[in-house]
Amino acid sequence: MEIHHSPSALSDLGPAYLAVGVFDGVHLGHQAVIGRAVADARHEPGAVSVVVTFDPHPLRVLRPDAAPRLLTSTRHKFQFFANLGATHCLALPFTPEFAATPPETFITELARAARPLREICVGFNWSFGRGREGNLDLLTRLGERLGFAVVGLPSVVVDGETVSSTLTRQAVEAGDLARAARYLGREFTILGTVVAGRQLGRQLGYPTANLAAHNEQFPPNGVYAVEACWQRGTYPGVVNLGFRPTVAEPGGERLLELHLFDFDRQIYGEDVEVKFRAFLRPEQRFANVDELRAQITRDAEQARALMKLPAGER
Repeated sequence: MEIHHSPSALSDLGPAYLAVGVFDGVHLGHQAVIGRAVADARHEPGAVSVVVTFDPHPLRVLRPDAAPRLLTSTRHKFQFFANLGATHCLALPFTPEFAATPPETFITELARAARPLREICVGFNWSFGRGREGNLDLLTRLGERLGFAVVGLPSVVVDGETVSSTLTRQAVEAGDLARAARYLGREFTILGTVVAGRQLGRQLGYPTANLAAHNEQFPPNGVYAVEACWQRGTYPGVVNLGFRPTVAEPGGERLLELHLFDFDRQIYGEDVEVKFRAFLRPEQRFANVDELRAQITRDAEQARALMKLPAGER
């Protein structure tokens, strides 16, 4: 998938089918919007599907104190867009100046840049432009005037609830990963970059990769059975999320430490996506490192059993 940052890039792509939205979490509702643009583009030779999104999240600019914790960073969203079959992404910088753009101006700019603009797909309740003045009715009128089709897709309902980023965020925060997975259509994941740590895990016999997470919404502190995706491979393991009360000073940094089973490669600076499979236990303080080491062994054994893996060496 090719990534662009200016509407002018549309002029080089051919007939364009756009899916437009913030898409935090890329949940089932978002997938329906993106999937429709991708499917419609495939019906026209030479056409492209383009996901149009915004960076940073608009509320970071409009109401910073009310901005949500991100389920997916922009970088993480790119992966999901590509997985859904989109051929291009237009990630527009969301600035105070951009926020002041009248909705008609924003859509007209997209339409004039594309060669041509065939379709815009959105959620039926999407709003856009200065003061959120734009809505599906206005978009439809602009489509009639500027010559493109408009598709407003209804919300996706799961377990009687309308799927949204807010509901998904609440489920993750509460530790209800099964509910979050129903909204996402997949298990909840965190994308992070491996950074150097204090090597405490290696001293305990369980080397860990410390992840600097790109997203901001975490599940509760604790130990989880996980699968890590790195360079097209999948590696099972366990994650400790929290403050390491046994070995760290109070008030320290919240860390995400990943131990992969039967894995011995240096991956500093690499991006790793962690898929949360199951919650094992809350984070806790142990009397000494020997007790901590014994518990880590039990955690690894439990995770292996849950994921139906052979027993490890320890």
